[in-house]
Amino acid sequence: MERKALVVLSGGQDSTTCLFWSIKKYKAENVYAVGFDYGQRHRKELLCAEKICKNAGVGFEVIKTPIINELSANALTREDIQVDKQKPEDSTPNTLVEGRNLLFLSYAAIFAKTHNITDLVTGVCETDFSGYPDCRDIFIKSLNVTLNLAMDYNFVIHTPLMWLDKADTWALADSLGVLDIIKNETLTCYNGIIGDGCGECPSCFLRRRGYEEFLKRKGN
Repeated sequence: MERKALVVLSGGQDSTTCLFWSIKKYKAENVYAVGFDYGQRHRKELLCAEKICKNAGVGFEVIKTPIINELSANALTREDIQVDKQKPEDSTPNTLVEGRNLLFLSYAAIFAKTHNITDLVTGVCETDFSGYPDCRDIFIKSLNVTLNLAMDYNFVIHTPLMWLDKADTWALADSLGVLDIIKNETLTCYNGIIGDGCGECPSCFLRRRGYEEFLKRKGN
């Protein structure tokens, strides 16, 4: 029996690159994706994810998790909190949504088990670390064990980007033949601008710096 994969898809650069990594590894008919509506300021990211999945021939569902918005005050869910332009010293950025990946992967695991899917794919990355504790490799490994014990099921959580910097992530998209899709159709910007974004928020800064480094390494 062919293995199936479930991608946690936000519609941003990293998770969309993981979607196409999964399609290559498992074939489109064995790949599914879920997005999460948690009260984020820019819900158009879910529209980006839906469009990308439709064009790729991958099933996509949105899971509503509004409780996160009610429990965590942060710049990604509150319009009255401006995004920090730089990460504060000795503290996490105000774009941290506490426990988000813990909850998302737990809900994804429930969805996966009920659909006979063993492999979970997420775009978390420790290399270009933004101060989010739930993006670390040690957290993912710990959660993998916990989910297997909690649900008596053999999940495997894949993190294709864990040890890649942003330039490497662009290179991966290029090798998968989806560089234009990632560049033009994803939403990574904290200010909700598709593609190249606002150019000012921390997410856009990392994305642009990585793209420029990718072009330099490629010789363009």
